[in-house]
Amino acid sequence: MEYQYYELSNGIRLIHKYIPAKVAHCGVIINTGTRDEKPDEHGMAHFIEHVIFKGTGKRKAYHIINRLEDVGGELNAYTTKEETCIYADFLNNYYERTLELFSDLLFNSTFPEKELNKEKEVIIDEINSYKDTPSELIFDDFEELIFDGHPIARNILGTKRNLKKFNKTSVLNFIENNYHTNQMVICSVGNIDFKKITILTEKYFGSIVPNIRINGRFEFSGYMPAEKKVKKSTYQAHCIIGDTAYNYKHKNRRALVLLNNILGGPGMNSRLNLSLREKYGYAYNIESFYTPYTDTGIVGIYFGTDKINREKSLSIVIKELEKVKTQKLGKLQLHKAKRQLIGQIAIASENYSHLMITIGRSLMIFNKVESLEEINKKIEQITAEQIMEVANEIFNKNSLSLLTYI
Repeated sequence: MEYQYYELSNGIRLIHKYIPAKVAHCGVIINTGTRDEKPDEHGMAHFIEHVIFKGTGKRKAYHIINRLEDVGGELNAYTTKEETCIYADFLNNYYERTLELFSDLLFNSTFPEKELNKEKEVIIDEINSYKDTPSELIFDDFEELIFDGHPIARNILGTKRNLKKFNKTSVLNFIENNYHTNQMVICSVGNIDFKKITILTEKYFGSIVPNIRINGRFEFSGYMPAEKKVKKSTYQAHCIIGDTAYNYKHKNRRALVLLNNILGGPGMNSRLNLSLREKYGYAYNIESFYTPYTDTGIVGIYFGTDKINREKSLSIVIKELEKVKTQKLGKLQLHKAKRQLIGQIAIASENYSHLMITIGRSLMIFNKVESLEEINKKIEQITAEQIMEVANEIFNKNSLSLLTYI
């Protein structure tokens, strides 16, 4: 069996993939992120990702840091709009040490006020650094433009004003209201017998009191296309053009993934890279992106260019969009596009730390994990007509939004 599953009585789920390697990868993914915050909690999910390492009932911050570092392991965490994750890479014989630490962090953190206040300054510095990076900031501003007024529009870092108000009580309240046991997945890729990791999971997570999520998320609706220009004192102009897109479970999601890869994926042979960068030399950074969420999604094309080339670059992007809407891919073009995406997915699956998070997210969202063979089969079933249909729906000129830093 490629993946093995187990569910605790409190709803916490485990997924494991055995690999005969010396290094193991394990994490806990929680189906809670920025969009689950109330307005006065903006930034809380990310704040907790930082302060969860600052002390537990039996460990100070120093001991948490060194628990895995002392044996050569690496402990880390991240926050997105819809999830929070703590994860680690370590030698196989430290599975128990890692799972015990995860349990201690998630269910026994004390959030000392002194440490909270220190970490606020760290995050404020992170916010300031982010604001100094327009090529990153524009992505958050674009989501605010697309999802205007909805919780999913909020950036992950939060605001300085909100951060200063956070305290131990507000942190614990957010955890109580959002860290639901039936929305937690322990994901593992490593050289350990499944029965053994099941026993360890029961030992450190089995006694956790169930906290079941009953209500769903507040869904996004009412998208209105918008155009916005923001003056920035930068050498380059930065631009994103895009639209809302399919959610995780939409039937055309994979076709959009393939279309996105054709337009501006990581390959140097993407259409936008070949035209905007290779042919005209207008842009160093050019990419397209597609991010699905529970109930919606976002798709866009970003480029940074000299300000005198902004309008010419935008017209080239629009021209490429018109091509995918009006010119059906030939058999060879479609075959090559599928081969490229299948190859990229296969290569990513060989990065076991990445795979660990991927299978954990898949179990959390879909309650299953597809094999590479199943994924490849679905990619092969995508037709040129389907890609054209998706292009016309997603890149309808009447529904596109445009954000420019000038």
